[in-house]
Amino acid sequence: MIAANPGLVGLLDMAIVGVPTIVFIIWQLVSINREIARDKVRKDDDSPEGARHPVGEHRLDDR
Repeated sequence: MIAANPGLVGLLDMAIVGVPTIVFIIWQLVSINREIARDKVRKDDDSPEGARHPVGEHRLDDR
């Protein structure tokens, strides 16, 4: 059996755990930033995706 270098095994272990963790963190940051951007667009009154009036402030014929 070949003896493994402890430093090499440590680097391999950090790569196996660290790379997916960093990718997951970046993916979450991108996802959160996209959701924040969508929320800003929805708040814009000129946007077709946005609400046409605030909640609770309906005209009488909307009820």
